[in-house]
Amino acid sequence: MFHDRARLTAVAGRGGDGSIHFRREKYVPRGGPDGGDGGGGGDVVLVADLRRRDLSGIRPNQKLRAGRGGPGGRRGSNGARGDEAVLAVPVGTQVFEGDELVADLAHSGARVVVAKGGSGGRGNRHFAGPSRQTPRFAEVGLPGEEREIELRLKLLADAALVGLPNAGKSSLLTRISNARPKVAEYPFTTLSPVLGTVESSDGRQLVVADVPGLIEGASEGVGLGHEFLAHLERARLLVHVIDSSGDDADDRWRTIDAELTAYGAGLDERPQIVVLNKTDLCPEPLAFGVEDERILRVLRLSAATGTGLDELRGALFGLVPQEAEDEPAEPADELVDFLVYRPQPARRPFRVYRTESGFRVTGTPPAEDELEAILRAAGARAGDEVEVGEELLEWE
Repeated sequence: MFHDRARLTAVAGRGGDGSIHFRREKYVPRGGPDGGDGGGGGDVVLVADLRRRDLSGIRPNQKLRAGRGGPGGRRGSNGARGDEAVLAVPVGTQVFEGDELVADLAHSGARVVVAKGGSGGRGNRHFAGPSRQTPRFAEVGLPGEEREIELRLKLLADAALVGLPNAGKSSLLTRISNARPKVAEYPFTTLSPVLGTVESSDGRQLVVADVPGLIEGASEGVGLGHEFLAHLERARLLVHVIDSSGDDADDRWRTIDAELTAYGAGLDERPQIVVLNKTDLCPEPLAFGVEDERILRVLRLSAATGTGLDELRGALFGLVPQEAEDEPAEPADELVDFLVYRPQPARRPFRVYRTESGFRVTGTPPAEDELEAILRAAGARAGDEVEVGEELLEWE
């Protein structure tokens, strides 16, 4: 079963707490504060991996948790950073939060942080000064981000085979590439997208995708193919396969083209090769009268007998739009591995400190529920004093 969508909860690690500690050495009875900082919480990271083919490895409603930062120690030693939670996803995966596109992992090795770990708290050594030489408090590490995300996979292919069910797309892909999809003499044999690699004599390779057959109304959710129309968006060339054993090739082309237009996303502007398949079943050459600037070539062939396959291979390598030649450019300061559409959240307008008797909150206090969650995660116990502004509360 091919899985092109998945939902999961990304939970970044909490930052470690700062340390409350004072130097205690021989002949130094009252040493100054030397509590170290807590380590930052681990991030939740997605990485595009060529070895992944779909999203089937992600469990339904899976929670991906990163490690918590270590607490600060004595003598100014800082806590360790929490371990990252890294999930490998296929190249072409898009990350959504609700309806908002967060990132597009469009090439191998692309990375995106979907949930950032909380910052570690500062130790008490940071708060010493002329008027406060023995600070008996330190910052509490902040919680990491937690967000619900959806992953959507769009296959990356140089060309994609489209057409009505039983047009012979799977047979064609089998003859021209290394793919071995299921082939049978009934409609909707192909139930999920299949990728195949086509090689030329000079060593060049192209990736061709076969998606389930489309029917009229597919863009509105009719039939099987509507779920896979998105996989055509990244194909640079469409190969429109038509069963030439009938006498309505023009109507069949218009049926599928209308669905591509209704779907949008630029599919109605994509260049096409029209392939009239099954010519071995047609004694007379079938006329194809559609004239459209998007149709670059019309080919007649038979996937069953192999007639015309070499011409199709040549057309693919000759007509698939080439990527722009690398042009010398000024060196960039940093290589962009992914596209990010969501700005990072602003820094929290408050801070939580651990004291010898409990906790202290400075700045603009958060909502009651959020503050309660932060204190509970920081280890608040019954009877601890919580100082919020001018108020002194007792934790229950």
